[in-house]
Amino acid sequence: MNKINSLITISFSIFIQLFLAFQVQSESNNLKIGFIYVSPIADAGWTYAHDQGRKVIEDLNVTINKVESVDEGIQSEPILEYFAKNNYDIIFATSYGYMDPVLKVAKMYPNVIFMHCSGYKQSINVGTYFGRMYQPRYLTGILAGAMTRSNNIGFVAAYPLSEVIRGINAFTLGAKSVNPKIKVHVVWTKTWFDPKKEKLAAMSLFDKGVDVITQHQDSPSIVIAAQKRNVYAIGYNTDMNHFAPKVHLASSVWDWSIVYKKIINQVRMKQWKSQNIWWGIETGLVDISTIYDNVPKNIKQIVMAEREKMIAGTLCVFKGPIKDQYGNIRIPNNKIASDSQLLNMKWFTKGVQGEIE
Repeated sequence: MNKINSLITISFSIFIQLFLAFQVQSESNNLKIGFIYVSPIADAGWTYAHDQGRKVIEDLNVTINKVESVDEGIQSEPILEYFAKNNYDIIFATSYGYMDPVLKVAKMYPNVIFMHCSGYKQSINVGTYFGRMYQPRYLTGILAGAMTRSNNIGFVAAYPLSEVIRGINAFTLGAKSVNPKIKVHVVWTKTWFDPKKEKLAAMSLFDKGVDVITQHQDSPSIVIAAQKRNVYAIGYNTDMNHFAPKVHLASSVWDWSIVYKKIINQVRMKQWKSQNIWWGIETGLVDISTIYDNVPKNIKQIVMAEREKMIAGTLCVFKGPIKDQYGNIRIPNNKIASDSQLLNMKWFTKGVQGEIE
């Protein structure tokens, strides 16, 4: 009996040790992750798309905290520092204007990994991530060029940054590929998220006679306004069809879970290192949404055929010859723009009506 009791005691002791070891391993794998958003999650656009990606990773044994509506610039520093001080493993800063605050705070907390969305500055514990959204922009441009009857297309844009300019140019190139007569009229709002300003900008374009409109803005205000004026609309960030089902053609969309899962796995495997992630449509990070039934079947087929070429790598959006709006050659014949050229784009292509200001 004593031998049996002894064996039971030893077995129980081994069980406890194994259980505790498992618990330690689980705790070590339970990453703390912070998200900083520039607009409310309810924006139905940029921040909503990021938050949908965050929801996907909730099942990956992580502890997540998020703060929404954090102003860009120095106002973001206290939030970044809060996460870093409280031993968060990864901090995702999801807007361009967080770039310099991220670098500043990262220097003070070298053991914390910072990932900055849409920026271009890295350090040993700061990486950047973004997607080649200009690819879906080109595809939605084809839709706009094929669907317009006035040959006047509107584009409501936030700030004259290379990211936005690149998207406007790609959209215009897509539209011109099926309709060389089109003009893309640009209005700047100088804000990422301001539904009232976005709506007013859209109305100003409707008054110019545009019959298709798109956006680089965070709310669905523009597609809602388009439905009221019976103007075709192309959304951005998320599929905005339910806001304007009568006029919405498609949206250029993000799936941020693709990159969030990858980064979390790299950190867990101790394989993370500072890098600039800039993935294309072949990864699923960026894409075109469902093309809806107000688009004729033959136009859908054209768009999807071009999408397949992009995925295969046989269609490059910025392949010359490409001229700027003043007729100067910016990308020579048969030359493909380098990433450096794309990331520093400060000119409008032929067909764009508006100034970079």
